[in-house]
Amino acid sequence: MSERSVSKSREQKRWYSVLAPEQFDRQELGETLAEEPDQVVGRTITTTLGELTGDSGANNTKLTFKITDVGSDTAYTEFIKYELTRDYLRSLVRRGASKVEASITVLTTDDYRIRVQPVALTTKKADRSQEKAIRRVMIDKVHAAAEERTFEAFVDAIVEGNLSSAVYGEAKLIYPLRRVEVQKLTLEARPREVAAEEEASVEVDGDEVAVGDE
Repeated sequence: MSERSVSKSREQKRWYSVLAPEQFDRQELGETLAEEPDQVVGRTITTTLGELTGDSGANNTKLTFKITDVGSDTAYTEFIKYELTRDYLRSLVRRGASKVEASITVLTTDDYRIRVQPVALTTKKADRSQEKAIRRVMIDKVHAAAEERTFEAFVDAIVEGNLSSAVYGEAKLIYPLRRVEVQKLTLEARPREVAAEEEASVEVDGDEVAVGDE
């Protein structure tokens, strides 16, 4: 493609300002270039919690947003992922200590299905039964948090560290802990998608009902 063609193609495109959800105060996340508004929908943009809050100490947390709607020259997003950076996670690990992980799928009160991956770091090496007990605390606390929170409130509990603190407070009674973090949260399905899956499941179950001989 010639330079003239590239220049003409770029002139036909326009910039869209990408905004975070209201939960994150509609802060500007960046800009994206496209010829048509519908080309913008579905794109993702990743930033750090530190960039959103102005707290450089939170730059070890990455947040990913997905564009769901476009109006005029503005693109609106939904939150889809929270993740700690690999460097930060590596810095937490100590030789001769235990790293206890879990992967838990839960449904919030407003029917968002999310996968949560907490991690607990002990001060020294815990035995297998202690690790199992710590993991059980993580699983129970995550389920309890989801059972009483909307998706937005659940995300807030993770971003603000409340869920990690709840796990730490109980799990430290099993074995001394250095730290508890939620290393990753992923949005797996929205309410309409969960409802569609449940409806499809009911239809399949109905089809599998045995019919007796007439």
